[in-house]
Amino acid sequence: MHHRHTLAAVAAGILLTAGIGATIPAGASGAPSRTSTPPTTAQVVNARWGGHTGFDRIVIDIRGGVPPVTVRQASALHYDGSGQRVPLAGTYFLQITLSPAAAHDDSGRNVYQGPRLLRIHLPALKGLALTGDFEGVVTVGAAFDTKPAYKTFTLHSPERLVIDVAHPVGCRA
Repeated sequence: MHHRHTLAAVAAGILLTAGIGATIPAGASGAPSRTSTPPTTAQVVNARWGGHTGFDRIVIDIRGGVPPVTVRQASALHYDGSGQRVPLAGTYFLQITLSPAAAHDDSGRNVYQGPRLLRIHLPALKGLALTGDFEGVVTVGAAFDTKPAYKTFTLHSPERLVIDVAHPVGCRA
């Protein structure tokens, strides 16, 4: 009988570990949070931009560590949840996805201070929009008139994601 209880306890422990290990971030302790975003989720607090010689820069400021990021080219931008098209003028778009991340705190209060929808007049970058903050995923969209050639990297203290988009150096006729 003792052997059966030990086997059942080991099996239960394996199942619990497999189930919880995928949902609780490393270093988290205690019971899972009852809010939609655990306190360890990175917070996206701002998006800003600037024109430089040879490139335009998008900077996404983050409170906490920079989460995994995906940047992909898209034929159009859509708002998460509604699926409605984002009204940014442009021919080419980048969808920037950060997850796990949130643009609100654990109480649901907005922490994002950047543009929600903004037209920009730089050589490459033509617009920027916050397109989603839903279920631990924050998405930002960027619009361009020409196909963007870009590179991404992170900077620290403070934490931020940087996307540099190349453009021709010199005057435009």
